[in-house]
Amino acid sequence: MRGLLEAINEEPIGTAFIVDDEDKVCGIITDGDFRRMLLNGRSLEEPLSKKDFSSTFVFATENERFEEVLRKTDTKVRVVPILSEEGKLVNYFRYDHHVKMMPVAEPKLNGNEFKYLSDAFLSTWISSAGAYINRFEKDFSEYCGTSHGIAVANGTVAIHLAITAMGIGPGDEVIVPDLTFAATINAVLHAGATPVIVDVDEQSWCISPKAIKEAITSKTKAIIPVHVYGQACDMDTIMNIASEHKLYVIEDAAEAHGAEFKCRRVGSIGHAATFSFFGNKIITTGEGGMVMTNDDALNDRMRVLRDHGMSKEKRYWHDHVGFNYRMTNLQAAIGCAQLERIDEILEKRREIEANYIKTLSKFDFISWQNNIADTKRVTWLVCAVLEGKDRDAAIKTLRENGVDGRPFFYQLSEMPLYAKYAAHECLVSSRLSKSGLNLPTIDNIEFDRVARAFDQISKTKP
Repeated sequence: MRGLLEAINEEPIGTAFIVDDEDKVCGIITDGDFRRMLLNGRSLEEPLSKKDFSSTFVFATENERFEEVLRKTDTKVRVVPILSEEGKLVNYFRYDHHVKMMPVAEPKLNGNEFKYLSDAFLSTWISSAGAYINRFEKDFSEYCGTSHGIAVANGTVAIHLAITAMGIGPGDEVIVPDLTFAATINAVLHAGATPVIVDVDEQSWCISPKAIKEAITSKTKAIIPVHVYGQACDMDTIMNIASEHKLYVIEDAAEAHGAEFKCRRVGSIGHAATFSFFGNKIITTGEGGMVMTNDDALNDRMRVLRDHGMSKEKRYWHDHVGFNYRMTNLQAAIGCAQLERIDEILEKRREIEANYIKTLSKFDFISWQNNIADTKRVTWLVCAVLEGKDRDAAIKTLRENGVDGRPFFYQLSEMPLYAKYAAHECLVSSRLSKSGLNLPTIDNIEFDRVARAFDQISKTKP
């Protein structure tokens, strides 16, 4: 026993494979087995006998696929011997569900990102001026189908910059959806305006045009439709409402790079639109954002306000109280490389979502994000709604299996900080917020692990 324990101690897996006279694996013994023997009074000087290990154990063959081997592991079976046809040890598989976590998202930086970043670095143009900023603004504008793109520090300041350039401030109201990240409403508050929260549509999960109409008052100056989770809003109806009431429309497209409404890319339809390039977005610059517009005068105002309100004709002369909302040349260099591969990135995400739907098709308590007529939805995070299951308990089960599931955004009107701004009770966003689940969109997802977690979830009570 001492000799075998010393051998186990020298290896990182804490397991020994017992072989017979023909070198065939006939049993497994772990450091935990040894611990239990010692607690039962066994001596290290005693010989090990056949009764000390079981001849029944989990194993895999060398021809099995990775997913098949992975399925054989659980919280008790951590090490699986890989055997030849003759039963001899070829290798072993070790997996710890609590160490390796599949994150919900990760940037894909396997194109020209490092090349362009190095080029920007070596040029010494590392701040808010440089060739990559101009290139990124031009290329992303062309991609979206707009005349102008103003690169900024992040998606939140993009919204604030657009609101401020439109002259919206104290005493004005801006309509926002209840189901969105807090940046949307925070930007309105930073501008000194009053947000008005309305419910979302049952099918699209985007802002409800009917709720917009009901919330308009004489103080309303703008609508911020959010293309939530890659789904395009009903922009025709929203633009018609805005035209009728002489309102601005600022598209929040932070999660919807490449999405389309009636063959027009989101970001090109409203009076302005904003994007985020945070690290978990479809394309990223680390931190960063951009404002899109087809309005020349609005573009000029935003560029001045972005750069401290300084005159473009008279350096260091300030006509406005502006902001330092600029993007760096280093960030833009990464953005240029990301944009080169955006179609590839979007296609990969579509494939991932399709694999989730196929893998989890047997579970009738899962419903998926809808594809709406006249729109082209993109996959940011894979979105599911759990019916008749405790969503938060499901997330706990996923994480126990190494899958970083995330809840949908909290509805804004549920948070005390924003509750007073709700125009009406938001029943649809309430249901979605409590039952919605985001699943990882990373490469090399281990779908067997996801399926195993949902097998466990399926057995739980509501």
